[in-house]
Amino acid sequence: MSRTERLFDLIQLLRRHRLPVSGKNLSEELGVSLRTLYRDIITLQSLGAPIEGEPGVGYVLKSGFMLPPLMFSDDEIEAMVLGSRWVAQRADTQLKIAAQNVLAKISALLPTELKHQLETSGLLVPPGKCAESKDSDLILIRKAIRLERKIELEYQDLQNNHSTRILWPIALGFFEEVHLMVGWCELRQDFRHFRTDRILQVSIKEQKYSERRQSLLKKWRTLHNIPQSY
Repeated sequence: MSRTERLFDLIQLLRRHRLPVSGKNLSEELGVSLRTLYRDIITLQSLGAPIEGEPGVGYVLKSGFMLPPLMFSDDEIEAMVLGSRWVAQRADTQLKIAAQNVLAKISALLPTELKHQLETSGLLVPPGKCAESKDSDLILIRKAIRLERKIELEYQDLQNNHSTRILWPIALGFFEEVHLMVGWCELRQDFRHFRTDRILQVSIKEQKYSERRQSLLKKWRTLHNIPQSY
């Protein structure tokens, strides 16, 4: 366990206790010596953590303290790297650039040890068969989802049937070989799924949905037994 990860765990441990906890108990839970624990507490206090107490009395973290946003564990850094590299391979151009910018911003503010870990991660996302969707369509759909705006969709299904519909887009799935849009169809009065590579034309409307996207998404998940982790 790196020192940064240990400091993070110490903060989380103190946060779970409302009353003072002895240094002995803290060191045992963290698997470190008392000397190391006292040194870590001093480090956190120097970073602004309102930890009160002293050896022999116990330690308590005052309520309301927010952990500095750039104190990441090793696993959290690897999750960010892997996620950003996946987005760079699978998403539209705007999201690819955003993913690269996120890592660059985080890297610029991290301590040297974590910056090196971020920039030299061995987690890779190899090129694969990506979905053949128009960048402009994905960008517009994502915008409509964020703003809860209706879209007008001209679509050709796998049987080459054409249709024009007004949809309330609520989600966009990034599968390995296809992007799938989920929307409430005004024509069918039901949820429908559309492959974005079959879209002929799409435009965003001024009108908002008549129901909140979060509510629609919950109904769709229930209807299709879709877990919250998706």
